[in-house]
Amino acid sequence: MSSVVEPQTTPKWIGKAVKRLEDGKFISGKGSYLDDLALEGTLHVALVRSLYAHARIVGIDTREALEVPGVLAVYTSADLPELYAPGSGGRDAKVVQHPVLARDYVRYTGQPVAAVVATSRAAAQDALQMVYVDYEALDAVPDPLQAVQDGTLVHPELGTNHALKRRTSAGDVAEAFAKAHRVVGARMVQQRVAPTPMEPRGVLAAWDGIRESLTIWSSTQMPHDLRSAVAEALGLAENQVRAVTPDVGGAFGAKINVYPEEILAAHLARTLARPVKWVESRSESFVATVHGRAQVAELEMAFDAEGKILGLRGRVVADLGAYILETTLGNAPGTILMLQGPYEIPAIDLELIAVYTHATPTGAYRGAGRPEATYYLERLMDMAARELKLDPAEIRLRNLIKGPFPYKTLTGAKYDSGAYPETLRKLLELTDYPALRAEQARARAEGRLLGIGLTTYVEITGYGWDTGGVRINPDGSAVIFTGTSPHGQGAGTGFAQIVAERLGIPLERISIVQGDTLAVPYGMGTAGSRTLSVGGSAILNAAEKVRAKVVRIAAHLLEAAPEDIVLTEGGWGVQGTDRAVSLEQIAQAAYNPRKLPSDLEPGLEGQATFNLKEANYPFGAHLALVEVERETGEVRVLRYVALDDVGVVVNPLLVEGQQQGGVAQGLGQALYEGISYDEIGYNRSTSFLEYNLPRADQVVRVEAHRGNTRSPTNPLGAKGIGEAGAIGATPTIVNAVMDALGVKHLDMPLTPEKVWRALRQGQG
Repeated sequence: MSSVVEPQTTPKWIGKAVKRLEDGKFISGKGSYLDDLALEGTLHVALVRSLYAHARIVGIDTREALEVPGVLAVYTSADLPELYAPGSGGRDAKVVQHPVLARDYVRYTGQPVAAVVATSRAAAQDALQMVYVDYEALDAVPDPLQAVQDGTLVHPELGTNHALKRRTSAGDVAEAFAKAHRVVGARMVQQRVAPTPMEPRGVLAAWDGIRESLTIWSSTQMPHDLRSAVAEALGLAENQVRAVTPDVGGAFGAKINVYPEEILAAHLARTLARPVKWVESRSESFVATVHGRAQVAELEMAFDAEGKILGLRGRVVADLGAYILETTLGNAPGTILMLQGPYEIPAIDLELIAVYTHATPTGAYRGAGRPEATYYLERLMDMAARELKLDPAEIRLRNLIKGPFPYKTLTGAKYDSGAYPETLRKLLELTDYPALRAEQARARAEGRLLGIGLTTYVEITGYGWDTGGVRINPDGSAVIFTGTSPHGQGAGTGFAQIVAERLGIPLERISIVQGDTLAVPYGMGTAGSRTLSVGGSAILNAAEKVRAKVVRIAAHLLEAAPEDIVLTEGGWGVQGTDRAVSLEQIAQAAYNPRKLPSDLEPGLEGQATFNLKEANYPFGAHLALVEVERETGEVRVLRYVALDDVGVVVNPLLVEGQQQGGVAQGLGQALYEGISYDEIGYNRSTSFLEYNLPRADQVVRVEAHRGNTRSPTNPLGAKGIGEAGAIGATPTIVNAVMDALGVKHLDMPLTPEKVWRALRQGQG
């Protein structure tokens, strides 16, 4: 008996916890990363890097290196045209170009000075020891607060170390502080941290002399930007350069930039007419890949007797390092933009000073400005709770923005949607907050140091535009094309769910094409938690175009009106009847002009773009329970609960993966990680012996929860999740440790030694 065709009314794939489709090759060891690529005749590059933070290059002797078997050439800046890594500064910034190889002076430990080219990586590495560089050491300024004073100049031609100065003021700050019942403030340091993805950077470039074109493979987040930068540096048209991203083993923002090594490899491949490959070692990564955070804030917050915020004022000094890469100057302005956070603050006066130092350039790292802003605010809120003898939850509830939304902040952000007090109250309910405080009181009575930390945050995600494409093949399978680029997020699964939802295609019959500028000519890559809200919306728009054509073809085949065609469990049919056709039948007809309506062209594909006109603002509330070992200063995280609201969730498993990973990185900064420079600018953190990443047994399993406040900025209603954990975790854990110790403030990382000394010195 025939069944009546009824439309599919409830979501089948959107919101479903689908395991990542792309992981099979990775867990079976079949991924293909940059270092796995092998072209016949490839030459290998190794770089001589400066051991000085600041020095004049007196001379470079390459004669012995050239005698090493397998070495073809050794390049210094004198052997190259003027080649620079691209940087971006904006209209009011003082930007100095970053040479591919140092010219006359080195300005940070790890700066490339010379390049050895050999027929094997081993030969190139051996020859590095035979390149002798004569340096004249000069005074260095690795400390951003010293750099502010303009004593020693990183770039004397600028006449200052100040690359950027801005002031953001609104409301009557003087009056707010004059009438304040309490003023709390502190100097807070966001230490330099290393992004440390599992796969360091790498590049392989090959020149085709017949076609006069270059192909460059790179472990980048932004293949289209890389194509443009290489074309400009080499004087080529963009259509002469193809950029390809193979599998990428993590990035966290550090691989957005185009680095000197990519420009150098491209130039050498063209010059030598052979493929050229460079792969970063882990020790190189610590000195040559951008560092994150690196700020010092001196902030004060004024409160009335009821704990209401009256005003915020102060200064943020951002350490840019020696040069400005593409993401270097994005962090500091982002910090100021988000320094109102989720709170009602009627008056603000904030100064930003971004300075050059003799240190590795800084740049985007998971959150890029938003973790810094949240950390400062949340530390101040806990300090105020302590001063005013209020519970940390209560003081937040008294100050959280209630709306209406969209909400314009004094710093210039426009929050699209939010439910800040409701989210904090939900977190307190989920954790049984009163019971936790009672447990803490019992522990203290027993002499145990138990601490509870809270954070409420709002952040900004998404920017720009992107491209998407969907093509249904004659057999009914589908291909998705996207201008975003993957490096471990599992976005391909989310994209497949969007297409499956709109077109009724089984997930296993959908494949993804991405990270190749030849296959997808335009796109903006992956950064700023934009992949789903921007890239996914472009794919949704493309799927809608395909759906419209599917409906037309189905109506033609079924001799029905298009408005009567609906997607069902069994295919596409006429609503209220038993007549339907499968997607495979529709696809076969789409490629046969004789079976199509006269006004339809053959084929079944759609191309679309999506332009995110306004950013979206995820938000949330986190809680941590920690215990401090009195005798050793060790901090153990006993419990961590995260409630993150990222709008409509396409795949809860993907979201939770980002929550777990983000919290692990925030925990790492709070307790373990930090790049250390000595007084002359030498980087003392060049391996995992000196740079302490958290181990698996030190990372707590996050109790991950989600809100669902829809964003009006995109058709999916989604917000970003990639950075939320790293934004919320750092202040949450630091607040918890300060609560356990009864201490006003300690700067990160909260190492056992630092905590032990604070216990014995009675800091507070």
